[in-house]
This record gives sequence, C-alpha cells and structure tokens, in this order.
Amino acid sequence: MNIGQAAKHTGLSAKMIRYYESINLLPHAGRSESGYRQYSAGDLHRLAFIKRARDLGFSLEEVGKLLALWQDKQRASADVKALAEGHIAELERKIAEMSALRDTLVELAASCQGDNRPDCPILKGLEQGVGCGEPMCSHRSKDTP
Repeated sequence: MNIGQAAKHTGLSAKMIRYYESINLLPHAGRSESGYRQYSAGDLHRLAFIKRARDLGFSLEEVGKLLALWQDKQRASADVKALAEGHIAELERKIAEMSALRDTLVELAASCQGDNRPDCPILKGLEQGVGCGEPMCSHRSKDTP
C-alpha cells in the first residue's frame, strides 16, 4: 500500500511515517515503478507498534530500544521490564511535578478576587517566582531538590 493508505490504516500522518523512516525506526520503504513508497503488512505492524509505544509516552530513543528488543527473539524479558519501569519512574516524576504546578496555580487563582480592580495575586506570584522552580516556590516540598 502507498503512504497515504498506510497513514490512514495506522492513524499516523504521512509526514510522521516519512520521519520514522528517516530516523531508521522504520526500514526504508520499497518504491513502485512510479517512485511511490510501498508499505507491506509487516511495515504496518511495525508502525502500529511504534504508534502504541509513542502513545504510552516512550521517547523515540526508547521506541528504538523497544523495537530492537521486540525483534530479538533471544531477548531477556527483564530488559524490556527494566525499560518499562524506567519509563514509569519518569512518568511518576512528571505527574508529581505537574500536580505541584497545578496546586500552586490553584492557590494563586484562589487568592485572586477576579473583580475589576487591577491588583492581581496571580501576576504578583508570577513576578515573585511562585511556581517557577525557584527556592521560594510554594509547591516545593522539603524533600524535593
């Protein structure tokens, strides 16, 4: 099938498929006599794997490692699990960071009257560095570096 059909079948854009090919996540497609890329069922299966891994938040580098492990029938499942657990730890770190940012923003919004006066605690908080990673940020816990 051509790239447009492959895109429709996988839910990826043609641009993304070409990009995955350019960074070697997908082998270079064969070409038709007229020069159009041609994708096999195996290519579509690989693209679906890549899309699912990306949907789970794996980086392109991690996707490359997962693809290598997927193709290696002699792999140790411990290697796959270690990669997944590393990704889980990173997701948990990001979730904690986003929760702290949300809490800070909720606190700032709650302190704002939201009326016609020009005084705005949200802008003052941003000016003073609240929620920005500075030591004065109110969302930092004692055990957060």
